[in-house]
Amino acid sequence: MSEPPPDVPALSDHTLGASRSDRLATPGYNRARLEPAVVHLGVGGFHRAHQEVYFDQLAELGFSQWGVIGVGMRRPQMRQVLDAQDNLFTVVQRGADDSTAKIIGSMVEYLLLTEDREMVEARLADPRIRLVTLTITADGYTLPGDPEQYRDSVFGLIVDAFDRRRRARRAPFTVLSCDNLPDSAAATREGVMTVARRRDRALARWIEERVAFPGSMVDRITPVTTPDDRDVVEEDFLVGDRWPVITEPFTQWVIEDDFCNDRPPLDRVGALFVNDVAPYKLIKSRLLNGAHCALGYTGWLAGHRTTYQAMADPVVAGFVRRLMREEIAPLLPADVPGMDLGAYCDTVLERLSNPGIGDQLARLCRRGSTKMPDYLLPSLHAAHAHGRSRARLAFAVAAWLRYLRGVDLEGRPIDVQDARAQELREAALRGGGDPSPLLAITDVFGDLADDIESVTAIRRSLTDAFGSYESLRSALASPPRAAGRPGRLPMCGDS
Repeated sequence: MSEPPPDVPALSDHTLGASRSDRLATPGYNRARLEPAVVHLGVGGFHRAHQEVYFDQLAELGFSQWGVIGVGMRRPQMRQVLDAQDNLFTVVQRGADDSTAKIIGSMVEYLLLTEDREMVEARLADPRIRLVTLTITADGYTLPGDPEQYRDSVFGLIVDAFDRRRRARRAPFTVLSCDNLPDSAAATREGVMTVARRRDRALARWIEERVAFPGSMVDRITPVTTPDDRDVVEEDFLVGDRWPVITEPFTQWVIEDDFCNDRPPLDRVGALFVNDVAPYKLIKSRLLNGAHCALGYTGWLAGHRTTYQAMADPVVAGFVRRLMREEIAPLLPADVPGMDLGAYCDTVLERLSNPGIGDQLARLCRRGSTKMPDYLLPSLHAAHAHGRSRARLAFAVAAWLRYLRGVDLEGRPIDVQDARAQELREAALRGGGDPSPLLAITDVFGDLADDIESVTAIRRSLTDAFGSYESLRSALASPPRAAGRPGRLPMCGDS
């Protein structure tokens, strides 16, 4: 990110009161009094737009004992920016009609793991640290193939900290994953315990008996910040922030109420503590993340590049709306406290249509081999198991398979960003209109090849739907039918 021009002061503790914008809120608490209690591993745009905002709100209420130490995994640029800005940054909420901004002051320190590992280890051993949170992306939960490299992983770092705390007779910290995984708590526990068992059986027993690994559901759309975004923020809010965060007004955090060493009062600022987070994660992952997947691939192939552009297309928007209401929602539990499925669908559609965000479809299309098995394929499998209509689910899968060929409908290259891109593209090109080579990759597609009706619908779509924009739009309006009785969830605004 470039430097701000001289007429707008660079963001720092010394310039907090220098902005002339009455639309920019600044910390109303003494940052010098914040005490570190949280270490967050994996600082990126989402963490800064989500968890940091909640802890900033706690500080605004006078809870000064919940400061956050941010740890970046591999981005020296983020460290350079935050160091220069005294770990301050701006979160801009863009709605359909207006934007607001707040300078967030809850981060008391930022460290880069690749350069500051000893300092990170020291912070994790500090008895003041009572909570460690994670946003390391789904790929971060895979341990190295060589067990000798376990110590270099995030879980090796955490186990090292537990070892030091056990030897010093200090209480452990709670480990709270905030990643979008079907069961992030189980994945976190398994990663930690795998490393610990290899290290020391006594240590592993100590962790198993004393450490809590609560699950959580997090939600806030946060596009990648662009240089243009920085310039607009500077112009609109008169703040010289070299790396602001752009996000939406909506935010949600549901947390399993299972802590082993104090619990931050996040319920005071809108978070929800529950006994079982699983149904909340299920609804969010199937409806929001599943819709993201479908919108990404169908919208891109239809010629759009942002969520706003795609949802402004009535054919694409109609496809996503009916996918959610008629094929995904009827498969979900309808009795989850605080989660009305009808209202939730309407909220998701409104969020995806927000012109102030315009999330990049390329971001939604990344890591399909990880996202699709977690977010969209489970709905297709469930629809098959229950004999439900699944034409749009099958078509969304067909759109992904077509996207994997690496060229759009006009032959222009697509940058398929996926750890398995080469393998998937080769299978997609080999199959052409036949999905069999891809569906044979069972660790991605499961037993989808056994669902004859869905496979037939996918094959028909690959053969007939992607020859032109006209044929694609026709198929989006009426995708090839996959057998099953129709399901429908009536809700407000339905038409």
